[in-house]
Amino acid sequence: MSETTVALPFGELIDSAVQLEALYRAPGQLVQGKKRPGIDEGTRTFVAQSPFVLVGTVGHDGGVDVSPRGGPRGFVRVIDDEYLAIPDLNGNNLIDSLRGVVSSGSAGMLVLVPGKDETVRVNGRAWVTTDASVLDRWADELRRPTTAIVVRADEVFVHCAKAFRRGKVWQPDSWTEAADVPEALDVLAAQGVIGPVDDAIRASMEDGYAEGLAYDRPEQPDPSEQ
Repeated sequence: MSETTVALPFGELIDSAVQLEALYRAPGQLVQGKKRPGIDEGTRTFVAQSPFVLVGTVGHDGGVDVSPRGGPRGFVRVIDDEYLAIPDLNGNNLIDSLRGVVSSGSAGMLVLVPGKDETVRVNGRAWVTTDASVLDRWADELRRPTTAIVVRADEVFVHCAKAFRRGKVWQPDSWTEAADVPEALDVLAAQGVIGPVDDAIRASMEDGYAEGLAYDRPEQPDPSEQ
């Protein structure tokens, strides 16, 4: 079924930029001017303190993907005043983000620092690389990644705090409110991907997490070879 024949459960669609812009006031000069190319000192320092980023990509079929990436603070490396590198650490091997970068040649990043309501966004051209000069940048903290995503900072800007404050993201009292949220295994069971969840399955998942995280540590030399 084509996109134009899909029966949507809603109406009143916006199908032009003119219609869309008529609904909103124009952004102020500060907002309009905050998108800048390149990595300034403030952005460099923010990235150096971030242990978590979200990476958005678009595949060859137009499908979109947003992937979380985490590591030691500063695991996203600033190469120079234009380029950032994200290591592809141990994961599920679906490699959707990598496929999207290879296909579209672009990516978007949302860089977070725990406790900070503002975030930094980086959009631009992107590449997947196996270049040793890039992959060797994590030798002191992580196992050498198979590949890395390099993003050129064509647009860099600070995103305001309103979304995080509305969502109470860093407020501990809101965490207790979400204590009964289903765990990942419960969601998978509801989707029919796995059967009923028991303690053994939960323990197995935790073991898998521990094994995967241990794999990301720097490779240790074999004592028998020393």
